[in-house]
Amino acid sequence: MPDSVARGDNRRVSTGPRPADRDRDTEGRARNARPRDGLGRPLPYGADGVERQPEGVVRTPDETVAEAQALLDAGRPFHAHEVFEDAWKSGPEEERALWRGLAQLAVGLTHAARGNTTGGARLLRRGAGAVGGEYAGGSGSDQGPYGIDIRGLVDWARALADRLERDAEPVDAAACAPRLRAER
Repeated sequence: MPDSVARGDNRRVSTGPRPADRDRDTEGRARNARPRDGLGRPLPYGADGVERQPEGVVRTPDETVAEAQALLDAGRPFHAHEVFEDAWKSGPEEERALWRGLAQLAVGLTHAARGNTTGGARLLRRGAGAVGGEYAGGSGSDQGPYGIDIRGLVDWARALADRLERDAEPVDAAACAPRLRAER
């Protein structure tokens, strides 16, 4: 199959990569193997990127929170999102909203750092709603499962979303990283 086709006006139009040219994982699923930067953006083949988070890793909840916090602190919220996504997909049904909401917060910070302030604010608010709506206030404590600081995360997400909507400027992901657990 050709990579492009001729049009009537002698220009060629790309038809995209041929299926055989696509990167595939060991199970044959299409996977982009291009290196990534710290915010998860693809780099050209052959460029030096950051090591990608392995997918499908089953961690304990405490391991998930600790690994995600280390990635957030390092300015790698895209990679923290993948850690939360593993917990969301492998954890018990009753905890999926928590992990999905935390993944949305990490992706919101990723978009904010990449300069997509509108998308970042939207995901931060969505994640705050998911985490806060499901886990805040029921027991009179702002601490959620596994010591997660629900109230602190909701406040952080809403304040950052407000800032993004007001300033419309990218943020430094490491400088803006949230604390997942209240300082002890």
